Amino acid sequence: MAGCSCGTACESGPTKPAYRRALWVALVLNALMFGVELVSSFKAESVSLLADAVDFLGDAGNYAVALFVLGLAPVWRSRTALWKGWLMLGYGVFVLGKSAWQWTAGIVPEPVIMSWVSLLALAVNLGVAVLLYAHRNGDAQARSVWLCSRNDALGNLAVIAAAGGVWATAQGWPDIAVALVLAWLALSSGASVIRHAREELRAQPAA
Repeated sequence: MAGCSCGTACESGPTKPAYRRALWVALVLNALMFGVELVSSFKAESVSLLADAVDFLGDAGNYAVALFVLGLAPVWRSRTALWKGWLMLGYGVFVLGKSAWQWTAGIVPEPVIMSWVSLLALAVNLGVAVLLYAHRNGDAQARSVWLCSRNDALGNLAVIAAAGGVWATAQGWPDIAVALVLAWLALSSGASVIRHAREELRAQPAA
């Protein structure tokens, strides 16, 4: 990073031990929550909960990749962020397709399961977001990690709202509506990460 004079990784940079520990905690928690939400989404027949489960899986992979590239040159961190941005776009497209299928099937999910699991997921994601907050203004790689954590917390709040809507209306459209919101978050954040990574790559010499 600019302004650092240390010979290896600067303590204030993206490779500092605190950032690495935060990524490890985030990786473990996201992997566990993927399993919890995947099982719960099938029991509740909720597309928004399934979308959130897939997001947890994607984030666990993102954190694993982030840990792998910490010691690499900045150009490789930017290239990894570019790849992650495209994955976020792909996730958004997946949610759109699943939402269309859920709508045509006319499924009404179970709101109680949705609510409790989403509250647990919200607690996990808020904890991860707090851990990563200090590192949100790093390079595209660090930015993509922060955006994933922020979007997860927002997504959990949306799923809780969907559960309330399903309970109040006895219909499945609130679940579909929230799944579409999650898709929009993934698409917009993926585009932001891709744009940021491309700007970094244009400013760096080829590896």
